[in-house]
Amino acid sequence: MNQLTAMSLLGVCLAGAWLVAAPDTAAAQQAGSAGGAAAPNTLTPEERAAGWRLLFDGKTTAGWRGWKMDSMPSGWQVVDGTLKRVKPAADIVTKEKFKNFELSLEWNIAKNGNSGIFYRASEDPDDNAIYWSAPEMQVLDDAGHPDGQSRLTAAGADYGLYPSPPGVVKPAGQWNQVRLVVNGNHVEHWLNGVRYGRNAEGYIGLQEHEYPVSVRNIKIRVLP
Repeated sequence: MNQLTAMSLLGVCLAGAWLVAAPDTAAAQQAGSAGGAAAPNTLTPEERAAGWRLLFDGKTTAGWRGWKMDSMPSGWQVVDGTLKRVKPAADIVTKEKFKNFELSLEWNIAKNGNSGIFYRASEDPDDNAIYWSAPEMQVLDDAGHPDGQSRLTAAGADYGLYPSPPGVVKPAGQWNQVRLVVNGNHVEHWLNGVRYGRNAEGYIGLQEHEYPVSVRNIKIRVLP
């Protein structure tokens, strides 16, 4: 998705078109995690009680803006209850910074598409790109994009740093479920119920990377 660069600062961001541990599907069912029981872009009473809140309401782009911008790039629009990159734009980030959190969302990438989820991102004046400061969870059509040939750059990987397991991502045009746990120096990547898997606080954002990508059901729970 981005160049293989050193990543020193922290933030959360989604980029578009989405740490090391053995696969562990059982933990995905733990109490308090955001699941798929509710309709898209809504919260169940259990999720509310556990401290979850929506970062996207399915109707507006409230709470988001362009990276190093005050406004939202027009290339990102709300389409059929998703936050979608529909034409050339820019990376987008949450207006709020997050330090320790659990993030849950679903992404759907176009054929041959490439995007990503950045976390603990900063806006340092010397940074020319968001990935200069932020680790990235790769969003990719593994079957159609060259980055899918390496587990270090395939869907779900912490780009260029930690690989993702094979056979987990769903094909282009289908929804993939992500869970990202960031707590101090502890980071977990989850893709479709499989865990694998760092600078202290930052934004969550979505990347502009030439391809159509849709995101929905974006929920966060701040951790102590």
